[in-house]
Amino acid sequence: MMKFLISIVLFVSTVFSAPSFELNNGGFLEPEEAFKTSVIKEGNHIEFEIVLGKDIYLYQDQFKVLITAPQKIDITDKITLPEYKDYNESKAIFDIANVSVPITLVKDLVGSDNFSLELKYQGCSNAGLCYAPMSIFYNEESVVVNTVVTQDLEQKNQNVLNETDQIASLFSSSNPYIVLATFFGFGLLLSLTPCVFPMIPILSSILVSHSNTTEGGLSGKRGFILSLVYVLSMSVAYAFAGIVAGVFGANLQSALQNPYVLSVFAAIFVALALSMFGYFELRVPAFIQNKINKTTDGQEKNGVAGVAVMGFLSALIVGPCVAPPLAGALVYISQTGDALLGGLALFVMSIGMGVPLLLIGLGAGKFMPRPGGWMENVTRVFGVIMLALAIWMLERVINPSVTMMLWSLLFIGSSVYLGLFDGIKESCRGFRKLKKVFEIMLLLLGVSMFVGSLSGATNPLNPYEKFTVSGVASSSDILEFQEIKTLSELEEIVKNSQKPLMIKFTASWCTSCKELENITFKDSSVISVLGQYDLYKVDISDDTKDDKELLKHFGLFGPPALIFFENGSEQSSKRVVGYKPPKEFLQIIK
Repeated sequence: MMKFLISIVLFVSTVFSAPSFELNNGGFLEPEEAFKTSVIKEGNHIEFEIVLGKDIYLYQDQFKVLITAPQKIDITDKITLPEYKDYNESKAIFDIANVSVPITLVKDLVGSDNFSLELKYQGCSNAGLCYAPMSIFYNEESVVVNTVVTQDLEQKNQNVLNETDQIASLFSSSNPYIVLATFFGFGLLLSLTPCVFPMIPILSSILVSHSNTTEGGLSGKRGFILSLVYVLSMSVAYAFAGIVAGVFGANLQSALQNPYVLSVFAAIFVALALSMFGYFELRVPAFIQNKINKTTDGQEKNGVAGVAVMGFLSALIVGPCVAPPLAGALVYISQTGDALLGGLALFVMSIGMGVPLLLIGLGAGKFMPRPGGWMENVTRVFGVIMLALAIWMLERVINPSVTMMLWSLLFIGSSVYLGLFDGIKESCRGFRKLKKVFEIMLLLLGVSMFVGSLSGATNPLNPYEKFTVSGVASSSDILEFQEIKTLSELEEIVKNSQKPLMIKFTASWCTSCKELENITFKDSSVISVLGQYDLYKVDISDDTKDDKELLKHFGLFGPPALIFFENGSEQSSKRVVGYKPPKEFLQIIK
């Protein structure tokens, strides 16, 4: 769906920008202006030359010289390459690139006077656009100069660049209004992912709490205002965290995924749950409440500040997801320094993500029961959900078996709390009997998880994994990843590997990482294809200095991300950021 949306935007931007390219291309040079190339035979050498336009540079590691006929031989290491400078954690060539290929060297290697050469290169603009890989060809028989751009800019956007870079290029190739509209669409798509799901019970519990404390219940207007405050605060947090990550290279969301912050936030959820169970009542301090009530329409403003704080913190702590749209915006900000357009795109994307939350707030005022017996039961249900969220937060930093034990206690406790051991009267009918069945199911589920935790199981959805055939599956049915700790270790592995490599960036607190593990990497077709690769992982759960160095080296802003290497070079078109289902994942890597 996202690829379809990107294609539509590229088409629309091309149509609207065609009459006046200079005004709408963001100041980027056309490929033939950015790279002026020539190739001649001079004496005993073939001389290639690339004159670079203003603010254009070439990546030294993308510079390749090949004999293409009568056989294919890489001679890059056998000739002198242009001088380079250290630039943005890479080695780059500026101004002009001259390459001289000795004819005697070629003849010695192929044993023939007839041969063809190819010079491959790939460059970028300091303004933030990376061009498609290009080639210069030389044919010995006809001695012709033949400069060929393998793919134009539109083809590059669709076929060569990975999804993250496609999205980053939208900023430079599209009208800003189209960019913002596109990111709103991305937000709507992301609202259907697990990144947003935890926000739903949080906002719902806030609405339930306000309904209990508001005379006459919660109106549709009041519910929508509270939801809007929550979503706007969430959007500000996403934009702020994105700008910080893009400009300073520090991922604020990752930094907050530490045991202390998560434990405090889990404690807040527990306190909210106990409040909903009626053990105590959370109130704004009296002196603050008095000031609020003195203002105009004080009742309408009551509690809004707390909702805003919860929305802001939820975005930073509860749902730290890195998806292609987010990564694309961060790449654009980091390369251009344009925090305004990048930040606005992230803000609008977050608004799109919050649309379901706005609908919940709008509907809460119409369909939520008025204060009374019904609302007391609804409040208790959300108290249980708050406890579930607390466990969900803690599972990022505690032993999985302990997490299983906490889930089992929650389900067993909930069944008892609902009245599992209360007797059923003979006159009891319908719903009450159905409720008793539900209580028994919760008890059985809790007991299953209790047994699973004692056996060492770690998956709440499969508590008997240690007792089943799948729990003792053969190694051929499981993808095994070796761990990499440092950048130097990774570079050594890439240099010496005889097989293609896939390196997985993951973290214990990453929701999308768990989707990849439990869905994509358990698919039989994916396992078969990845069996051809050496598999490694970089776990950045602790956000150490080495973790940050590895992320920075690859221009990543968080997990999940999958990096592919072959013959010592990254296959950038295969790079995957965010969760991909098995079918889409296979299409990318094939």
